[in-house]
Amino acid sequence: MTTNKIAVVTGASSGIGEATARRLAAEGFQVVAAARRRDRLDKLAAEIPAIRPVTLDVTSQESVDALAASLDRCDVLVNNAGGAVGLEPVSSGRVDDWQRMYEVNVLGTLRMTRALLPKLIESGDGVLVMLTSVAGLVSYEGGGGYCAAKHAQTSMTETLRLELCGEPVRVVEVAPGMVMTEEFSLTRFRGDATAAAKVYEGVPGPLTADDVADVIVFAVTRPSHVNIDRLVVRPRAQAAQYKLHRVTTGA
Repeated sequence: MTTNKIAVVTGASSGIGEATARRLAAEGFQVVAAARRRDRLDKLAAEIPAIRPVTLDVTSQESVDALAASLDRCDVLVNNAGGAVGLEPVSSGRVDDWQRMYEVNVLGTLRMTRALLPKLIESGDGVLVMLTSVAGLVSYEGGGGYCAAKHAQTSMTETLRLELCGEPVRVVEVAPGMVMTEEFSLTRFRGDATAAAKVYEGVPGPLTADDVADVIVFAVTRPSHVNIDRLVVRPRAQAAQYKLHRVTTGA
């Protein structure tokens, strides 16, 4: 059933963001799909009339402000834009990689939240979704920069929930474990497709973008008095970052 509710999804040109935009549109939302790659957004919008494409760079305050100014209302904000770059130990971490991860995952989320929070409150029943990661809950070797950024994002989410207590806005954190998308590991390994593929090698049934989108939409569509504070979702094969089942083939 179509509603007049507006949902904004960042990082909507691929992966979890695109899947979430599709699912929210299927639930009747008018979806503002926002990302840098306008060609992909235009293709998505041509397929689904309820989706409006908007070019957005969350690292640019001007870009974020332009998106906010274009909206009459906002009922749902899904802060999905993020990502990881590199797997070097902290001792050899690249400052530019850490800055990039912090700019997108943390400050990008801050920019979007600041810009659209007034509209979420004005809606009378807003939902703010933070797409974090299990990396924001438990650190792992080689993940220093990404874990630091996601820990910061998780902390921001917890703080917002305290600060917004009494306002008509639910603050939801969705923290996925291993998700197999077309770009996450490829970006992390700087385009090395072989190294990226090894991450998922032998893992029976890693999560898909649709799996995570399903969880996000579930949280968004609960009754307005129900807040899903944090939802951790992993594939059955992953008990923890350090406990992963892989199927080996015979020699």
